[in-house]
Amino acid sequence: MVGSLKMKNTLIEVCVEGIDGMIAAQDAGADRVELCASLLEGGLTPSYGTIKAALDVARIPFHVIVRPRGGDFLYSEAEFASMCDDVRALRDLGVAGAVVGCLLPNGTIDEGRMSELVRCAGGINVTCHRAFDMTRDPFEALEALIRCGVGRVLTSGQRDTAVEGAALLAELVQRAGNRIIVLGCGALDPGSIGDVHSATGLSEMHFASLRDVPSPMVFRNPSVGMGGTDLDREYRLTITDAAVVAATIAAVRGNGDQ
Repeated sequence: MVGSLKMKNTLIEVCVEGIDGMIAAQDAGADRVELCASLLEGGLTPSYGTIKAALDVARIPFHVIVRPRGGDFLYSEAEFASMCDDVRALRDLGVAGAVVGCLLPNGTIDEGRMSELVRCAGGINVTCHRAFDMTRDPFEALEALIRCGVGRVLTSGQRDTAVEGAALLAELVQRAGNRIIVLGCGALDPGSIGDVHSATGLSEMHFASLRDVPSPMVFRNPSVGMGGTDLDREYRLTITDAAVVAATIAAVRGNGDQ
């Protein structure tokens, strides 16, 4: 009974791209959303207009990723200045939280920059994203984030999937205690989320239930692409699959005492 109750109380965050993803996730039962652009690059900062639209329709809290580009998490001075401006804008808009991550060249948390981003955030939540999974020592990184005042860390246990990273996730949960929230992620779906929860004791879990659908465009120019060599990409849309979101939530919350 206790185990079932804990699973029912697990907070579910869904990672989405854009306003339609936000609506789909909350309608499917998510507790919180991470709002992004360009999930093909792991998530970039969404536009101001997208954030405003999300505030207009949100019935649940959402956190916004602040990541100015794809690639590594070692930013130039100009990039970092833009991140600080974005975090302050989120604070002033009344968004529930910001999701950020900065590393040093040696694979450690950039404590100076992370502390500054926490200051810019004021009273809103700050999450360190999966930059954490690129650090050289996860326990060293965890303590650094705690020193910076970061509220939670998103991690797959430094593996591609939470199933593979479950042992580290469990240890991070134990070491974190009530000092920081460990938000577990990594290819979670209806078939894996319950087992990962049981193995780790995570209180919060994060996933993106995405699928590609054909573009409704009738005319298609086969000779022009907007980037890269995958010309067909112009005519595929990546959406949040509300049915899979709902099924994944049901899988971790189970039937409790029914």
